[in-house]
Parts: sequence; structure tokens; C-alpha cells
Amino acid sequence: MRSKQGRLGWLFASPYLIYALVFFLIPLIWSLFLSFTDWNLISPTFNFKGFSNYIEAFQSPGVQAAFFVSFKFMAVFVPLVIASSIIVALIIHGLPKFKGLFLIGFFLPYLASGVVSSLIVKGILAYNSPLNDFLRKSLGLDINWLGTPFAALFVVAMIIAWKFTGYYALILTSGFESISKEIYEAAMIDGVTPWQRFWKITFPLLYPALYTVLILAIGVTFGIFTEVYQLTGGGPNFATNTWQMEIFTRAFTNLQAGYASAVAIIASIVTFISIFIIRKLLELWGKRNGWT
Repeated sequence: MRSKQGRLGWLFASPYLIYALVFFLIPLIWSLFLSFTDWNLISPTFNFKGFSNYIEAFQSPGVQAAFFVSFKFMAVFVPLVIASSIIVALIIHGLPKFKGLFLIGFFLPYLASGVVSSLIVKGILAYNSPLNDFLRKSLGLDINWLGTPFAALFVVAMIIAWKFTGYYALILTSGFESISKEIYEAAMIDGVTPWQRFWKITFPLLYPALYTVLILAIGVTFGIFTEVYQLTGGGPNFATNTWQMEIFTRAFTNLQAGYASAVAIIASIVTFISIFIIRKLLELWGKRNGWT
């Protein structure tokens, strides 16, 4: 019986295992192999370079910029998307009817094409756009949205936050809905203020959903590409040069597939270590406050 159940389990798990093998494990091994070569993406031959690609990557301004840009994006994007997601989730949670309908409405930007939304924003923020023309003539503000390092980073972070707010709000709304109303009724009897109710009751009980959203949001900051590619191309002066942008530029513009593979391996290691450390810190924060 156990042998039959085991075979049945492997049968049901096989689609995912095949998917992981074809689209994750084999590309990972191939990328690791290429990272030690000088393959240019076109030539049928290549030479082994040992660790030269890795040494060059660590010394590259583009890779160094990608490392710091990821954490700069994190510092801007994560607070933005968490705050907006909580606000949206609170609004939807307080609705008497049609919660699902409003959730779908806020979730739609997540399904929207990143290319389309980026092009729309690029048109709105163009130097001669009606918005900038109004700012210059009426308010005397001449802002180069995509040509200034911080402004460009902030614009990209805002677009991605707009896209993911509905998705994260969906998770947080389920967290709000799981909190028993009896707890709130008991708190009202004890004279707890709305502010105390949020920080002493809602926030601790929302911690599992908030923990999930935080980890997802942090993971996003290491995988930004479409918006940066469409809006800034990694500029100005590497201010928005993400890991994916650096890999794309090296592999498909400079035809340095071997070097790009080395950068991809470094990016994977940095992403894994960063998320692991942040996850442990969040878990310690939860345990220290008695939320887990």
C-alpha cells in the first residue's frame, strides 16, 4: 500500500518536478558552466576562462551599482508598497458589500503589461509632456524625472508599487478577515482606543500575512527589469542599473554571455543571502514581540 501511494505521489508531483528540471535546474547548471567561459552567444566555440569573469564582475562599476541599487529600490519600494497595501486592505476590509469586486479592481494593475504601463508613464513624464509644461509655466518647477538619479529611481519604484499594491492587499485582506470579531468586541468593552486596537490587536494578528507580503516585496527588488529597461535603460549614471539590466546589457548588447552568466550567479547568491538574512530578522522581530 505504501509503495502504491508513493508511486501515486511521485506521479502527481511529476509535472512540477519536470518543470523545475527543464526550466530551473538545467538552465542553472548551464549558466554555471557558461560563467567559466568567454562564449559570445553567437560563436559555436568558446574558451574556458576560469574565475576571470567573476573577478572582472566584482570590479565592474555596473555590478557594483546593481548591488547598491537593489537595496536603494528596497528602501523606497518596500515602505511604499506596504503602506499602500495596508491602506487598501483596510478600506476593503471595512466595506459592507462587494469586497471581492473592489479587490479585483485593485488587483488588475498586477495583470497589466509592464511594458505598456512604463510607456504610458514615460509619455506622461516626457520633458514636453502637458504635465511638465504645466509644472514649468505655473509652478516654476523644471524636473527631469528620468534624468535625475533619485527621481528616476523613485519613479520606477512608484510604478512597481502601483502594480503590486492590489496583489499584496489581497493577501493582507485575507489576514484582516481571519481576525475574530469577538476580539475587537472584547477590546471595545475594555475601552481600547482605535489606535491601540490596531497596534496591540490587529498588527500582531496580521503579522503572518504581513510577513509574507514583506518577503515577496523584498524579492521583487532583486528582479526588476521591464520598467527600468523601458524608462531609463539603467541610467542615469547607473542610478537604476539593476541586476537584470546588467545581465541583459552584457549578454544581448555586448554579447558577453559567459560574463553575463557569472553576473547572474552572483546576483542569485546575493539575492538568496539577502532574503535569508532579512527573513531571519523578521522572524526574530516576531518572536521578540510574541507574534509567532
